[in-house]
Amino acid sequence: MLRCRLLGHRFRFTSVGTTMHWSCARGCGAEGAKTYATPEAAHRYATVFDREDRADLGRRAPLVAGIPLRVFHALRSRQRPPGGRDNSVNKR
Repeated sequence: MLRCRLLGHRFRFTSVGTTMHWSCARGCGAEGAKTYATPEAAHRYATVFDREDRADLGRRAPLVAGIPLRVFHALRSRQRPPGGRDNSVNKR
């Protein structure tokens, strides 16, 4: 499926007994399974992996998109004197 090739798979995770199953929600046919020692472990991993990253997107900055802001702050803090704010710049 073209969407999965461009955007990546959108896996959904479930557990039945000691086996955790996953499959692509976009219907491309990608799927798999893994067996754990206990049903609790399978359920725990399925719950952790089956979360949407979109839920907290506003609270954390994506790594690549945040790089220009981090570079700006690093350069800005390098230009400041050790004591804090530089009051001689932009005085009105």
